[in-house]
Amino acid sequence: MKKVCVRWMPHLLTVDQKRDRVRCATELLNMFKPHGPKRLSGIVTDDETWFPFFIIPPKSLNRMWVDEQGDRTVELRPGFQCRKRMFTVFFNYSGPLVVDILPKDTTMTATYYVQNVLSQVKSSINEQRPKVSTSRTLLLHNIAGPHKARATTQSLRELEIQVLPHPAYSPDLAPCNFWLFPILKDRLTGRKFDRIQNPAKALNSELLTLPDEDY
Repeated sequence: MKKVCVRWMPHLLTVDQKRDRVRCATELLNMFKPHGPKRLSGIVTDDETWFPFFIIPPKSLNRMWVDEQGDRTVELRPGFQCRKRMFTVFFNYSGPLVVDILPKDTTMTATYYVQNVLSQVKSSINEQRPKVSTSRTLLLHNIAGPHKARATTQSLRELEIQVLPHPAYSPDLAPCNFWLFPILKDRLTGRKFDRIQNPAKALNSELLTLPDEDY
């Protein structure tokens, strides 16, 4: 016998949700197959995440040797009320497009997403590809409230941006979740910031140091 930890699942998918995952995956594979109708270079992806002003190292990096009388060092884990700010990051195959910081005491809503985030994305795409309209842009994001709200879908329709299918409870299909954010948080681990400008500068700097091949 051996004692093991249970396997933690963020969400137990229903049969219908699993079928939806298969449908979306099949649709995407058909879109981007060799000589298919779409190109990976047209994808713009984004997500939001909280960045604390201090990210403590994981337990695996906090291990230490102690003798029989030795005491372990105590590390206070940041609670729900710790200083943090929500960042929204957009990127495509060539690198970051937009990094938006949600103002203090503000909630991410569809109105804020449309007026403050999508407007920056449009400007960034036009600046990067001035001769190509946003109608060739393919947006991959999850179905969070601000993303699927009526105001957001209407704004994307006006910009002629096509939204790619994304099944519910599928963070493993969002490049921000399974690739970008873990890298950024790992690089910022152990660094303490006293003002919001400092983690913002550090995050932007780390985004620019990632090789183009990684994007």
